[in-house]
Amino acid sequence: MKNSAKYIADRIRLMIATKQFQVGELLPSTRELGRQLDASFHTVRKAYHSLEEEGLIRGEQGRGFVINRQNTSLDKSERLEIGSEKVHALLEELIGYGLDDAEIETIFAEQLGFMEWPDRIQSCATVGETTELAKLLSASIRDQVGVKSDAIRITQYQEALNYDALFVPIQLVNEFRDMTESIRIMPVVYQYDSDVLLSIVDRAAIDTIGLVTSEEESIPKIINQLKMMIKFEGSFVAGATYGKSLPLFVRNADLIVYTQSSASLVEQNIAEKARIKLKYIISERSAETIRAELWDQ
Repeated sequence: MKNSAKYIADRIRLMIATKQFQVGELLPSTRELGRQLDASFHTVRKAYHSLEEEGLIRGEQGRGFVINRQNTSLDKSERLEIGSEKVHALLEELIGYGLDDAEIETIFAEQLGFMEWPDRIQSCATVGETTELAKLLSASIRDQVGVKSDAIRITQYQEALNYDALFVPIQLVNEFRDMTESIRIMPVVYQYDSDVLLSIVDRAAIDTIGLVTSEEESIPKIINQLKMMIKFEGSFVAGATYGKSLPLFVRNADLIVYTQSSASLVEQNIAEKARIKLKYIISERSAETIRAELWDQ
């Protein structure tokens, strides 16, 4: 079963071995990963504990589970014993289905090609019209599917070639058509989190919304998107952070909306009741596609 503790442990073990999770990296919480994989947090906890017993991860007080090492601490004889048991059980099942020796050999020869997959899908990047927008989308993919990715802008074509898979907004996919033979291109459909939009709309007596970004180029793109999504009769003011300074308009705006990239500075200086952080939500179909590529295969 794809939501069993054994299956989850097997997938995480593979993702650690193929360096999709790095040593020292914090794994998602049991509740978060359970939500992403449609499993109970008890099941995820059981999977984590089995990996902890193997020495692959370790629990840290107040943090959660952290990648401890890239390969299991089992010695060669133990690994061979586990492998033999699994292959023996599989052979019995195949023979039960009526496969003969030649057919089984053919299947094994074909499936050895699977071993190329871990070498191929080791690094992922999310593409955006700006790096800031790519980070917004990358964060939503991480939160919804449990897959991390670097953020790159659409103009970083050469850098994109260094990755094994790209998560690309549906409207930008045509820019990467000629990469499809060497890189897995996964189109992503997304929108702003409806809860965030409702929070903006529900604020009474707002005349001015201030947008804070970390990149000037992000401003017109975000404002155009927000104008299409919400009916706001007031005015927008916008600006990018500069060093450790916020735009001056933040003192007079009724509400500040801001991006993840500008969050640290905004949250240090603006009261929580006067700010809302923008967040993307990817479609369930996009989430299923990414999950199938990186969790379910």
